[in-house]
Parts: sequence; C-alpha cells; structure tokens
Amino acid sequence: MNKMIFKGTCTAAITPFTKYGVDYDALGRQIDFQIENGIDALCILGTTGEAPTVTDEEYETVAKFSYDRIAGRVKFIMGSGCNCTKNAIKKSQLSQKLGADGLLVVTPYYNKCTQKGLVKYYNDICDNIDIPVLCYNVPARTGVNILPQTMAEIAEHKNIGGVKEACGNMEQICETARLLRGKTALYSGDDNLNLAMLSIGSMGLISVASNIVPKEVGDVARLFFAGKNEEAAVLQERLLPLIDIMFCEVNPIPVKRASELIGLGQGIVRAPLTVLEEEHDIKMKKILTEFGLKIKENL
Repeated sequence: MNKMIFKGTCTAAITPFTKYGVDYDALGRQIDFQIENGIDALCILGTTGEAPTVTDEEYETVAKFSYDRIAGRVKFIMGSGCNCTKNAIKKSQLSQKLGADGLLVVTPYYNKCTQKGLVKYYNDICDNIDIPVLCYNVPARTGVNILPQTMAEIAEHKNIGGVKEACGNMEQICETARLLRGKTALYSGDDNLNLAMLSIGSMGLISVASNIVPKEVGDVARLFFAGKNEEAAVLQERLLPLIDIMFCEVNPIPVKRASELIGLGQGIVRAPLTVLEEEHDIKMKKILTEFGLKIKENL
C-alpha cells in the first residue's frame, strides 16, 4: 500500500475567527480539545476550515501555529487543494516545509477538469512534494467527481496516501474501495456513512461532527476496529441526529455555531457565508442538549 497518513479518526477542523482575523486562542483550545479526546489526526485549513477565504499570510501563520500546538501528538494534515494547480503546488510545498505529515487536496472546483485532468492535477502536485497526499472527492461542492477507475489510476503515484470519499453514492464508493484495495487507503468523508464505509474497508474517518464530539465519533472507529460492530452501530445511530444538524445549512456554518454554543470559540464565518438561521439555531440547541452537551448561557 502507498504511504498511509493515519488509521482512525481525523477531524476536519474549523478555523475560529474574530472580526479582525484568526482567533488563535480559540484555535489552540480546539486543538487541545481534539487531542485530549482521542483524535488520531487533525486536518487544518481544509474546506471545513474555510481555506478559500483565508489570506496567504493567514494560511502560513495558522499552519505554523498548528504545527507547534499539535507538537507531534497526532498526525498534522494541511489542506492544500485549489482550483489552480500552480497555487495548489505552492501551498503543498509550503505545508511540507512547515512540518505537515500529509496533505488533503480537494479536486479543482468550478473550472471543471476532465477525468484525465484530475489524474494530471494530482500527479503534478505529487511530483512536487515528498509527503503523502489524500485526494478529496466531494462532487456536491466542487462539481467534479473522481470516478473509481480514475482514482485507481491516481493511486499509482507513490505519494498518494488515500482518498477522502464524500461522493455520497455507496455503489460508486464500493467500486472505488474494490479498485484501491492494497494500493492506498480509503477514508470516509461523510459522517452519515462512517460506519458503512468502515464495513467495506475504510481505514478511518475524516469528520466534521468530531469538531463537537471527537470522542464519540472516534469511538465509532475504535469499536469497529476492535470487532465490536454492534456497539459501533448503536453509537453511530446515536450520533445521527447530531450529524444531521451539522449539515442543516452549508458546512461549516452549523458546526461553527455548535462550537460557539459549547464554548470553543465564536461562531463567526467569513463572507459569503452567513450566520445560522434562527429556526436551525433553535433545533441545534435542542439536539446538542439532548446529546448531553452543555450549552453556554446567553448564546
């Protein structure tokens, strides 16, 4: 198998903001909260981290801060995908220089390339770095779908460490799993399908919900790998209402509000994203409370 970055659960971390920039105090608290609750890896400035709206200076500063705060306690993954190959290579090289253990590289978005274009995109990035790359397939957000045979071809590169699969189509995911077996790692990129993907050979999860409940999301994988499938299923079912509310509006609007409600930072998102709508906010508070989480007063 090609280089594998981690086994278990990775949190697709949000980036906390103030009105004036990145909230580094909150980012530090979030990193510690994740590690203390058993997360195996952290993905910083992926799409959940609102990477498209951070400046180049912020990108580098957040990467440096995160590397120092993580301090080797878990795997450190940086998001470096872009709809411009040149910029994706630049961000990938910078992340490697700053100490990342691996990269999460989303497919190009809007300027939709062909399947051959996807192969070239990932090969060009991998040819210019020496750490493993996770491809990220999320066609609902990007408009580009890495088809199974294409992913199998991409996986031939020695620096491909796996794919975060979030196409939402289990038939396609099963075929991708079949073609990648023994070549590179498959990771769930859809919290609703975490257990289903583990059952077909996923090496782990890259989760949004784990920003809020890292121990519980991580336990789904831990239980499964320990052969405790029934317990994993019960826990996954318990998580489903919370997972659903995390996607009641476009990610990361809900998860940032949830993070604020439990005291990890402000719920500020960068334009063009807007704050969580009132009807969803009411439901969010109810679901978090029913799950057993304590909500801060006056929020």
